[in-house]
Amino acid sequence: MTPKYKNVLLILGFIFVIILSYKLSISKTLTLKNEYHTLKKEALLFENTPKRLSLLKQKQKYYDSLLNKYQIKGSSIQNNLLKTINTYADSNKLKVVNFLEPHTYKNNDLTLKTHKFTVQGNYNAILKLIHHLEQQTKFGEVINLHFEKKKNYKTNKYYLQARVLLKSFE
Repeated sequence: MTPKYKNVLLILGFIFVIILSYKLSISKTLTLKNEYHTLKKEALLFENTPKRLSLLKQKQKYYDSLLNKYQIKGSSIQNNLLKTINTYADSNKLKVVNFLEPHTYKNNDLTLKTHKFTVQGNYNAILKLIHHLEQQTKFGEVINLHFEKKKNYKTNKYYLQARVLLKSFE
């Protein structure tokens, strides 16, 4: 055997030993290391579970207080909206002319409802109702407000009506 042939065999043997050691020990070590890191992350999640649970309970209390504050009880939003409008209309000399069924639109997981109602009365009282609905009750946002001046031919007097479109998400 020549020294050149011995060197080639030595290099090939060395490469074979490296590949064999990688297959038998190093690859298993790397796999176990990755598994260790994932288990450690899961352990951290379980350590934070009591904290997260208490935070979720606090959020639930906060949202329940908001529901009580804005008088949104177990009944539908439509019933609560009608109740709010009627209560406000009675105290501010407004008249609810009509209140239609909401138009419902579903897009993926989001449900969008559009409530349409008509109110008759003084301009300032109608604007205060709209402000009350948007800012204090949080039923949704007014997307359209159409004022119309009409004439009652029996009494020969004019009155103001407002058609309101209110959009809410569920």
